[in-house]
Amino acid sequence: MRPRLARPGRVLRLLDTAEMAPAADGERVELVRGSVTDMDVLEQACAQVDAVVHLAGYRREEPWQRILEVNVGGTYTVFEAARRQRVPRVIFASSVHAAGYAAMTSPEVPDWTYPRPDTNYGVGKVVGEAIGSLYADRYGMDVICIRLGVCYDSPGRPELLDRWLSHDDCARLLEACLTAPSPGFTIVWGVSANTRRKLSLNEAQRLGYQPRDDSEHQAADLIAEHGEPDSNDPTVRFVGGDWHGPDFDTARREHDDRGSEPPGVRVDPLHG
Repeated sequence: MRPRLARPGRVLRLLDTAEMAPAADGERVELVRGSVTDMDVLEQACAQVDAVVHLAGYRREEPWQRILEVNVGGTYTVFEAARRQRVPRVIFASSVHAAGYAAMTSPEVPDWTYPRPDTNYGVGKVVGEAIGSLYADRYGMDVICIRLGVCYDSPGRPELLDRWLSHDDCARLLEACLTAPSPGFTIVWGVSANTRRKLSLNEAQRLGYQPRDDSEHQAADLIAEHGEPDSNDPTVRFVGGDWHGPDFDTARREHDDRGSEPPGVRVDPLHG
């Protein structure tokens, strides 16, 4: 997003725990090294900014304590630091996994689909949306939660063609979220204009989002490699896609991480 969100007269202040490439010639960026769990660092990063785009956190399933400390605690810190520094708008990268067990209905899954998280990660995103709702209602902050789909160069599998979000469309969606007048609190799906799309774009388009990309140009190659999607596959039936089954069993993941069986949980030796 760094080059895609650059605009004349705009300064991007970037925060990460990792080292970032220095500013290139003509690039207007300010680099802050630190964690979203550090309030002092976050307040410095939020000082005199117009909006925060919060993309930080673990990006896949993790044991609960890590999700709690970074994805939940870090999100609270972002919103509270923004409030203290009088930042009027926060854009929160939520995820389809906040509603991962919702059914892929026809013709479209509504924008305001009730949370049905599929993982610890998904629960963290639901809590992040709730924090955003609180700060919008209590403090009058504009908050947009984007339930991001599959934002990679390729969906990877034909079952995920409907949930693809190109990098360019992701930037277009973020730009719409940054510039929409007085959006209040809203939740939008983050996907491209895919031929096979089942997630509504009504709320995103209301903000001014105009997606241009379509995963269909990758469909033939993905189907040739993996075969036609099976309509009974949970990846097809549920919004969360392939984050289902024993590979994403949270109790088992925590067991694997700790090396001991959680009380009251039987771990299948075939998988555990």
